[in-house]
Amino acid sequence: MLKSSFSNHLIEAGCDEAGRGCLAGPVFAAAVILPNNYSNPLLNDSKKLTAAQRNKLRLVIENDALAWNVEMVDNIEIDRINILNASILAMHKSLANLSLIPELILVDGNRFKSYQDIPHECIIKGDGLYLSIAAASILAKTHRDEYMLKLHETYSSYGWNRNMGYPTLEHRRKILQVGSTPYHRLTFTVQVKASEIR
Repeated sequence: MLKSSFSNHLIEAGCDEAGRGCLAGPVFAAAVILPNNYSNPLLNDSKKLTAAQRNKLRLVIENDALAWNVEMVDNIEIDRINILNASILAMHKSLANLSLIPELILVDGNRFKSYQDIPHECIIKGDGLYLSIAAASILAKTHRDEYMLKLHETYSSYGWNRNMGYPTLEHRRKILQVGSTPYHRLTFTVQVKASEIR
């Protein structure tokens, strides 16, 4: 069972991102503020859930949260400022547009830059420890997947409906065969091993 809070008395916003390791598409980030003592036994790290489970929980989170927001930083900006800075920028944007100001920010991972004067805690694998971070991971992932599925309608040969822009063998081979799209991250290296060439 994930923990409902870190502090027990502050308004906490969980933050997480999706799409950091992709070769194409934006990075998405979400910020979620859940009610005090919130409980949902189905909430978990988005990577441990099926797509169907994530999509069902997205509706629950968006309904139950006191405040939530999802933002993105596109591939052009990722290439300009690097993926770490772009991920943090997306989290800052998600926090900036919350309808409720948090008193503490819980961030999945070990890297973050202070947002305004609000204290923050970086928590490694926090999306498997705290409900608000898990909720943020689900919103970031589902909103990003939805975006990539729309891009797939135009660029169907890259398999984005299956790989969501991640560097699967199918995706890497296609880039080497036909080149990139306007949505690819040009600073990311694409390699296919000799053993993977058929």
